[in-house]
Amino acid sequence: MSQVLSASTLLAVPLAPLAGSLFAGILGTAFGGNRVGRAASHTATILGVFIAFVLSALTLQSVIADGARFEQTIYQWMVIGGLKMEVGFLVDSLTATMMCVVTFVSLMVHVYTIGYMADDDGYNRFFSYISLFTFSMLMLVMSNNFLQLFFGWEAVGLVSYLLIGFWFNRPTAIFANMKAFLVNRVGDFGFILGIGLIAAYAGTLNYGEVFAKSGDLAKLGFPGTDWLLITVICIGLFIGAMGKSAQFPLHVWLPDSMEGPTPISALIHAATMVTAGIFMVARMSPLFELSDTALNFILIIGAITALFMGFLGIIQNDIKRVVAYSTLSQLGYMTVALGASAYSVAVFHLMTHAFFKALLFLAAGSVIIGMHHNQDIRWMGGVRKYMPITWLTFLIGSLALIGTPFFSGFYSKDAIIEAVHASHLPGASFAHFAVLAGVFVTAFYSFRLYFLVFHGNERYDQNPDAHHDDHHGHGHDEKPHETPWVVWLPLVLLAIPSVVIGAMTLMPMLFGFFNGVIHVDGTRHHAMAELAKEIHGWVPMALHGFTAAPFWLALAGVAASYYMYMVNPALPAAIQRAFQPIYNLLENKYYLDWFNENVIARGARLLGTGLWKGGDRALIDGLVVNGSWKVVGWVSGVARRLQSGYLYHYALVMILGIFVLMTYFVWLNK
Repeated sequence: MSQVLSASTLLAVPLAPLAGSLFAGILGTAFGGNRVGRAASHTATILGVFIAFVLSALTLQSVIADGARFEQTIYQWMVIGGLKMEVGFLVDSLTATMMCVVTFVSLMVHVYTIGYMADDDGYNRFFSYISLFTFSMLMLVMSNNFLQLFFGWEAVGLVSYLLIGFWFNRPTAIFANMKAFLVNRVGDFGFILGIGLIAAYAGTLNYGEVFAKSGDLAKLGFPGTDWLLITVICIGLFIGAMGKSAQFPLHVWLPDSMEGPTPISALIHAATMVTAGIFMVARMSPLFELSDTALNFILIIGAITALFMGFLGIIQNDIKRVVAYSTLSQLGYMTVALGASAYSVAVFHLMTHAFFKALLFLAAGSVIIGMHHNQDIRWMGGVRKYMPITWLTFLIGSLALIGTPFFSGFYSKDAIIEAVHASHLPGASFAHFAVLAGVFVTAFYSFRLYFLVFHGNERYDQNPDAHHDDHHGHGHDEKPHETPWVVWLPLVLLAIPSVVIGAMTLMPMLFGFFNGVIHVDGTRHHAMAELAKEIHGWVPMALHGFTAAPFWLALAGVAASYYMYMVNPALPAAIQRAFQPIYNLLENKYYLDWFNENVIARGARLLGTGLWKGGDRALIDGLVVNGSWKVVGWVSGVARRLQSGYLYHYALVMILGIFVLMTYFVWLNK
């Protein structure tokens, strides 16, 4: 085993960001007396994440070169019967890939934050939060057992709550972070049920031991039903992934998370929180392969998310929300790949998506800074000549997102479409249609955003708020400007892998790198075998891509957006008037928020009120608590009358008792 994979070295990977977080969070805030300044806070947190990235890269190199692997318990917390509660690491090709993606994107976000949050009073607190977020995600992906997985899972959710509501003086931010927290708890209910069933029936929380017993679990039925136990376990685990990875209908929290600062939008949406569910299902492939029912469920949910969340991106006017809905759609693509048993393809798209989506979010933030914190794309236009670096990097990210041949997103996205086409599950036909239609939709809303922001007439001086200073002290009618180097340098560094990482890693990541880590039952699920026949290298695949349907659908989407927003800008308004009911449906996000607030939330409040008044006040307080003392009081009142202390009362009772007994015995003798 390589020396790089020593326990102490691996332990330093999550602990370095944690140390930076504690330093900035305690010494750099009012909590610790503001003992250190901004420079010390961002230096400590960036250094911590940089150390984590370097160690992660060395770990990945060791895994690639030597086939190194690490699985060991670091700390045993407690033993309950035969169930061990431990902290441990499992580092293999899947973990090492995730470690590098998480730490690199996090490092870029940390550097970018120096420029983006420069005028914010919560500067040190923000750095503390994002480093803590990085620690939580690393603990999640490095875990070798379900207990630590659940710890990282919940820690990521908690820190996301703090980050989404970072500007806690804004009511919208408080609403958004509470929404994210509650929706994720719904998913986590299924997640903890799945883990509980594993603990109950497998008797262990260790991944390897559970996988070893998976064959036995697959033979068991779920008590009281004709369902297989493994199906219930897998669906429970995936419901957790639906919340964390924002799958329909538990996706509603993610667009509202844009209330947080842009750097955390990039961190949540690109490489960390939302990809946790995708990673978890890929890690649990030995379990999911045993249930076609669960895989088909995953396939359908992913297809719905990929297509219908993309439609919502078409009508958004907030630059960050357009990119947010593209995240939802791309998460749907990853989930579809999981359902088709193409787990390595899902992880491949997770990796490529992390780079170009982080690039798009950070570039959107750069535009927001350059536009003096205006986020409405209707009041932009012509920004290209003022912000050339942001323009070029944003274009690269957009080309990768829509799957342009030779860009990183093309290889992973096209592989997903081919894998779904090869799947024989009942939902595969619908999923294939959804991912193909999603190509056109993605290209349309992506380049609608691109054209409205960077090309056409300058409209920033037409903003209704143009002549009012915003809370940053800038007037919206000022000329846009390129951002400082700490903002644009991460864009350049993310643009490079957005172009080349797909071609560099295509063949190893799809065929070989995850052997022995991701398990596919090739006798029943043929997607990966079909991909092996179709894909023979990055150049042939890209050249073939120019003749395939996805390319022409993407090109049609770009052309349609160019015509509608550059050539004939009156057409979108005419289409909106002609299809007003559909526009209203999209504007109201399929009325899911209305349903959640007016049916589920009100129903829960009604149920809670009924349980409080009927159960707590009437039954528990009224009958059990108050009723019991009233009965005792009545009995004691009667007994008190029988114990008066007067001799003639006792004599009378004795005479009456003798009379009753004599009457009873006479009646018996008749």
